[in-house]
Amino acid sequence: MSNLSVKQRLVSSFVVAWLSYALTYFLRKPLGVIKSDLEHDLSFSKFQLGLLDTALFLPYALIQTFFGSIGDKYGARRTFGYCLIGAGVSMLTFGWWSAYSTFLVLLFLNGAFQSLCWAAANKGLGSWVTDSQRNFVFGLFGTCPFVGGVLGTILATYIQGKDGWRLVHFRPALLCIAAGFSVLFMFREPSELRMIVPGKDIVNQSKEQRRMSVLEVWKTPMVLEIAASVFCLKVVRYAIYMWLPMYLEESLHYSKRDAGLFSTMFDIGGVIGSATIGFILKRFFNNEGCLGAAVETLLSAGALFIFMLLSTWGITINSALMILAGALNCGADIILCSSVPTEIGEMDGRNAASAVIGFVNADLRIKTSSI
Repeated sequence: MSNLSVKQRLVSSFVVAWLSYALTYFLRKPLGVIKSDLEHDLSFSKFQLGLLDTALFLPYALIQTFFGSIGDKYGARRTFGYCLIGAGVSMLTFGWWSAYSTFLVLLFLNGAFQSLCWAAANKGLGSWVTDSQRNFVFGLFGTCPFVGGVLGTILATYIQGKDGWRLVHFRPALLCIAAGFSVLFMFREPSELRMIVPGKDIVNQSKEQRRMSVLEVWKTPMVLEIAASVFCLKVVRYAIYMWLPMYLEESLHYSKRDAGLFSTMFDIGGVIGSATIGFILKRFFNNEGCLGAAVETLLSAGALFIFMLLSTWGITINSALMILAGALNCGADIILCSSVPTEIGEMDGRNAASAVIGFVNADLRIKTSSI
């Protein structure tokens, strides 16, 4: 039996998972920041730059789809920890090379290792969360990708300006490796500690539950509909991540620094939207996650349409619209990628939270490389 209470374990697991998953964005966001450098210094075409996105996100999507249950089989702690270490190691030497093929391989490995982190983090955290806490806790946890995106972009922009693009991935890779070891030592589930979480079904805390295959996950009610919705949300989000800085530089003539920093507006909105989604669902939608996500998705599309129309009006109006679009898009995204699939994965005694989260989150992000 652990010397820490269930509440203390929830808090410590939340902090470790939040910080560790935020650091994965320190290895994703720099690619969007340094694309103009790769184009100018190494003469990569825009098609080649798009394929770099593909190398990162194709394994991410496919492994989540077909191997999301790894977190259910081997446990959230080991899956999350080893994948963080692998992602960090894969990007340590990224700036040492100039060969296009080497970049493809390293990004492929990075995407492969990162693919299971989100599902494992949510599974491990969810094991400490009761049904009544789910939307609130996962909403707060969902701020980590967007805070990580903001800080990752700022750090990448700073290193790019100070030391050049070749060192942009090195320090984040070291941080990611350190986070992986912290997860291995600290991110434990109730079953590992022989603890019972009050208010949570005992059957959902057993290690002997039957695990679902990919085909069973596919056939589970609502999974395909949620996956399709997440696909649409992610296409928008990752297109902005990977191409907005270059668009701002080339079409709106922002400086390299301003383009990199302005691209964080979407993530700032994401922090707001994710942090408040639990309250919004409870206040306006009777905790109906799917309904609230649908409304926010429609409103986000409207905000982006207005941004397209008014993009030449200046950085102030652009920032406000991008923050609004980010809040609405990311609030919906977090609920559909964490709270809702976790609930589905744990229904009727299933041990499939990781598998369902991975499946719906495997949105074929490769699509963003063609936008």
